This record gives sequence, C-alpha cells and structure tokens, in this order.
Amino acid sequence: MDTIEGNCVGPQVENPEETTLLDLSELFKVLGDSTRIRILYALFENPRSVWQLVEIFSISQPAVSHHLKILRTAKLIKSEKRGRQVIYSLADHHVSEILDIAVEHVTEGVEQ
Repeated sequence: MDTIEGNCVGPQVENPEETTLLDLSELFKVLGDSTRIRILYALFENPRSVWQLVEIFSISQPAVSHHLKILRTAKLIKSEKRGRQVIYSLADHHVSEILDIAVEHVTEGVEQ
C-alpha cells in the first residue's frame, strides 16, 4: 500500500471477487493460531520433518501433523518425500513476505 500524507491509499487489488474474499478469510483463520505461525517460522529457517518439529516445540506428533495438514491445505507449506521421511518447507516466498509484513504491522510504534 502506498501512503499520501500518512493516509493509506488502499490495497493493490480493488474490489476482489467474493471467492477471493472467502479465501482470504480462510488464510487469516489459518494464521490465527500461534503454533502454526511458530511452525512457519521454523520452516523459514530450514525445511524440517514432523519429528524435528515435535522436538523443537515439545508437542505431540499428532498435534504437529494436524497443524501441518492445515498449513498444507492453505498452500502455505509444501512437502517432499525423502526416503521414509516427509520434509516440509514454505510453499514460496509469499509466505515469508506475509509474515514479515504482519510483524512489521504489529510492531509499529513499539519500542524495542
């Protein structure tokens, strides 16, 4: 978004279709869980297996798998079979951009 005298001009896409709005709403629902956001950050650092994520977050394998399924359905991550392991990584650069912009927004005006 561009700004003119501190006011937001607006998003780059004007008047999205209803299906796009619904998809966007679903994306924000998926990102509404802190565990899923932590998983995305872990995958930003390196592609990882379910077991590596279990070890990092000290949560059960079924819970990690559940979150990964939701993230994969939302097209935020992708998976690749390597031998007997499945390795997960971010789907593309847009995912890290979404996270970067969100962090920038929530930390605006916050002294660090």
